[in-house]
Amino acid sequence: MSIMRLWHGRVKRDRADEYERFMIEKAAPDYGSVEGLLKLYFQRKDEKEISHFLLVTIWDSMESVKKFAGDNPKIAKYYPEDDEFLLEKEKETELYEIFYEK
Repeated sequence: MSIMRLWHGRVKRDRADEYERFMIEKAAPDYGSVEGLLKLYFQRKDEKEISHFLLVTIWDSMESVKKFAGDNPKIAKYYPEDDEFLLEKEKETELYEIFYEK
């Protein structure tokens, strides 16, 4: 059964373009290097002073999620550069089993 993993982060609006580039240049290749990743979606919603980033990944199995995230796949994975951008680091991601897809 496929697994959807959701992560959310908040960045000051004036740094959002820079964080977006970082996500594409560093995070996307890292995720893409893990066998079992089926889909990767980076999403952004800008508000007046804050930009929200939502990362949705679809994996072929929980084992593949663990290859990327470690033994506890709910724990969020961060890069050293995230300290420069994120307003806080959410400890956990959300995991969902995909039971239907069209």
